[in-house]
Amino acid sequence: MATRAHPKAVQRVPLSRERVLRAAFERTDAEGVEALSMRKLAQELGVEAMSLYRHVRNKGDIVDGLVDLVFAEIGLPATDVDWKTAMRQRAITVREVLARHPWAIGLMESRSTPGPATLQHHDAVLACLRNHGFSIALAAHAYSVLDSYIYGFALQQASLAFQTSEEAVKVADGIRRQFPVDAYPHLMEIAVKHVLLPGYDYANEFAFGLDLILDGLESVLKTT
Repeated sequence: MATRAHPKAVQRVPLSRERVLRAAFERTDAEGVEALSMRKLAQELGVEAMSLYRHVRNKGDIVDGLVDLVFAEIGLPATDVDWKTAMRQRAITVREVLARHPWAIGLMESRSTPGPATLQHHDAVLACLRNHGFSIALAAHAYSVLDSYIYGFALQQASLAFQTSEEAVKVADGIRRQFPVDAYPHLMEIAVKHVLLPGYDYANEFAFGLDLILDGLESVLKTT
């Protein structure tokens, strides 16, 4: 006769590399990569720290896996559009993903043992450029300038003293209280007539610089 499980019995989910990385990803999103440790991660998973080493080598291996999850979230450039559209869409997606995971900004290109999603992403970007007439050197230049802009913008956005228009007003008011009203006229002009306007979002500045870069690359490509 079959034995029925007790209604309060909890089925234990087997530990796996994917489960370890997903738990680490959630913790890192909440607390930052500095707060990540094998001990805390083991506690969250309800296991002994030594159990983690069957699935990940160390914290560095976990960080490699986290970066790979971010690249997997970004995905690959579209292959059914022209290179300029594909690179524009890819850049916007990268910035949006990094806005959700700002801890990853300084880690994306830092890993000496990148995972498959990371390598696949880089290869697909280069393939897009090479398949549309970019020389090896120009493809390398394009990749470098695009990622420098994307990561730099993402870092600046994450580091801003304000994230909303309401916070921008508070920052501007604080500056006005500290200095004479005419001390920095051009800075105040930009603040009042641009940044403090209803609906302003610093993220919208991204498209302007991105289009400058893509237009520049297009001009160079036409001359090669």
